[in-house]
Amino acid sequence: MNFISEIFGYPLGFLMQGCYFLVQNYAVALFLFTLVTKILLFPLAVKQQKSTAQMAVFQPKITEINKKFATDKRRQQEEMMKLYEEYGYNPTGGCLPMLIQFPILFGLIDVVYKPLTHIVRIPSDVIQKALTFAGETLNLELSKVNPQVSLINAVKADPGSFEMFNAEQIHKITNINFNFFGIDMSATPHFALEPLVVVPILAGLTMILSSWASMKFSGSGQAMQGNPAGGMSKFMLYGMSLFSVVFAFQVPAGVGLYWIFSNVLLILQSYLLNKIYNPKKLAVEYEAKVAAIREAKKKKVKVEVKDQEGHKKTVEKVLTEKELNRLRLAKARELDEARYGGEGSKPQDSESK
Repeated sequence: MNFISEIFGYPLGFLMQGCYFLVQNYAVALFLFTLVTKILLFPLAVKQQKSTAQMAVFQPKITEINKKFATDKRRQQEEMMKLYEEYGYNPTGGCLPMLIQFPILFGLIDVVYKPLTHIVRIPSDVIQKALTFAGETLNLELSKVNPQVSLINAVKADPGSFEMFNAEQIHKITNINFNFFGIDMSATPHFALEPLVVVPILAGLTMILSSWASMKFSGSGQAMQGNPAGGMSKFMLYGMSLFSVVFAFQVPAGVGLYWIFSNVLLILQSYLLNKIYNPKKLAVEYEAKVAAIREAKKKKVKVEVKDQEGHKKTVEKVLTEKELNRLRLAKARELDEARYGGEGSKPQDSESK
């Protein structure tokens, strides 16, 4: 997983470095970095929103197929594939944006956790020497989750001890500005009456709000109502929010601040997606598209019908593919009866069952 983080973290690190170069403040740079990455990933969020709307249209049809062929899995699969092919629906379309965002997320975390790597651009072997020196020689207690921030504070306290860094690197490290409204974002919050305690609490609250907004504006919240899995989903929501609060007390405040920024921007994103790509409107549009495809598949054929007096006459009717198959089957039976006198084997009408 570290390998994936480093691969995606390397290019994203240049973005973070550029943001810091513009504002010369770690917290503000973190906000700009989070904002730009959200904008870059917005097309994937749009694709996910559209996929959710499509799924809402096809879910009743999928449920119907599952019930109708519950005892015949092979036929069930065939009908599913026929449905997807007929209407050009890709059931895995919504998974692709998530799969793309997953490794990018690790890259984002790598950038946030490693300011020496991505802002100061110090080689990893030099950073590792400094960490070993700080922990073993100076007996400093470094954060296990975010050791680079702890190392920055150690260098600021005693720059002369870290001979593995050159003068330029020492200058850049000691000038990293972690101040945000008078609060040091490199410090780790404690459960006490201090300004930093606000960061973990806001991290948890904004996570709850962002999850609520995402469910409300995407329509998935309504799907949870009456669903046995809804209670578990709510438990996971509040459980993960509580976990983020606990975890935020164990890392430098800058990490918690990143979560707050990310959650707030996610709330805004959910609102904008709902305004521009409303799930209900998308579902209606896609339902109309499906109906148009279904209508286009109908064909005009000439069939014989009897009027009220019993006379046969030929009329033109619009039939669906299913109705055409039934008509062909009936014609085949008539030919069999004419050829074999009704003694031949007759095809079974699977559609009539």
